[in-house]
Amino acid sequence: MPRYLLTNALIVKGSSSFMGSLAIEGERIAGIWPGEGAEFPDAEVIDLGGRILMAGMIDSHVHFREPGMTWKADIASESAAALEGGVTSFIDMPNTAPPTVTAEALADKLGIASMTSKANFGFHLGATNDNISRIKEYLDEGLGERFGGIKVFMGSSTGNMLVDRNESLEDVFSIKGKPILVHSEDEGMIKAGLNSARQTYGDNIPFSCHPSIRSREACIRSTERALEKAVRLGTSLHILHVSTAEEVEMIRKAKLSNPNITAETSANYLWFCDEDYPRLKGKVKCNPAVKSAADRDALRKAFADGTIDTIGSDHAPHLKDEKDRPYIQCPSGLPSVREQLPVLFTVAKDFGIPFERIASACSEKVAAVFGIEDRGRLEQGCFADLVVIDPEKGSTVRGDSYKCGWSPYEDTALKGKVEMVWLNGCPVVNNSILNIATSQSRPRQLRFLPTAEQ
Repeated sequence: MPRYLLTNALIVKGSSSFMGSLAIEGERIAGIWPGEGAEFPDAEVIDLGGRILMAGMIDSHVHFREPGMTWKADIASESAAALEGGVTSFIDMPNTAPPTVTAEALADKLGIASMTSKANFGFHLGATNDNISRIKEYLDEGLGERFGGIKVFMGSSTGNMLVDRNESLEDVFSIKGKPILVHSEDEGMIKAGLNSARQTYGDNIPFSCHPSIRSREACIRSTERALEKAVRLGTSLHILHVSTAEEVEMIRKAKLSNPNITAETSANYLWFCDEDYPRLKGKVKCNPAVKSAADRDALRKAFADGTIDTIGSDHAPHLKDEKDRPYIQCPSGLPSVREQLPVLFTVAKDFGIPFERIASACSEKVAAVFGIEDRGRLEQGCFADLVVIDPEKGSTVRGDSYKCGWSPYEDTALKGKVEMVWLNGCPVVNNSILNIATSQSRPRQLRFLPTAEQ
């Protein structure tokens, strides 16, 4: 088995950081030692020169568009981009074509990923108004280890998987042992906002209206509803892509009554604000909408203090010509899986956020929320999924870096350069260059253990 000893590393975990060494034997971490002088015989020694060594990111919120929309992206292309961004494992959302709402559709996606994915892979199962009893049967049959969480769209988005019946929501929120992932926007308020904008602008709606159409009030009302159910029913609720200051405070208070409530935002909401709509137009249109600079500041503070538990990219590619269309015809979603770690390091450096928060939110807490076995932590015996970052080096984002042909961060200078990545003990990125053709990496299907209700 290959053996490596990574020395002179700033080892960053969720709760601490220290200079030390880490050993890899085969697919797993063989040991971690603080200070100098670690010995690991017959190993290839790699001096990291004081750069940061973290567990590889687990991105639990991606839309890789396969099956059904592979002209935009596919598992092979986007998992390669993920590795370049320091993401060693991903969990893909169910709003594909067909949607991943049955065990058969899940098996099909797992089959595709087992043949084409460059990174470790997993998938969420989607809820509909009519499949909750079937999902419960899957859990009773022991199929839970094959999917991460149960995704509920309380507001419509790409894929048309809206769950809007109260009895269906009550039913899915009663499920135990799996996190319930909520896209939290009120559908009625969204429709009213769009109708109002059409009355004012006709078909020429400015993109700056997006945060009024998919309004903060729509997010707040839906999140309030989800939190009420989660507190009452004891749900393991994971609120996705939080975008407003009000939701942050609601979540903070709800956690006091239900410690199984967790929250996610994306790097996009920590970077962009409504001041970017005139410049980027459709390239910053996503659901929920990017909102005000005050919301962005509140989210940064919530990320710093741990109210925001995890970061998910919400990587959602569309072709460049699709994003150049007028507002009504322009689909929502941004590609960002490659940029998210540099964005987080840039924000952390500018606002004094400790790097330990990145390690927690991007790997350790994600593994805990979804019960991911032996990943996301720098501990002996865990899989050696690792990323090396130089926090002082920067790079300027290329616009053509994805299969879809664009990035909302094009020409942005970001700090925190991903220089090396190990996947299951194998080096797949070196000097910031992906080279999986010559490696012995074998991406693995993620295994999800039942999550304990606290």
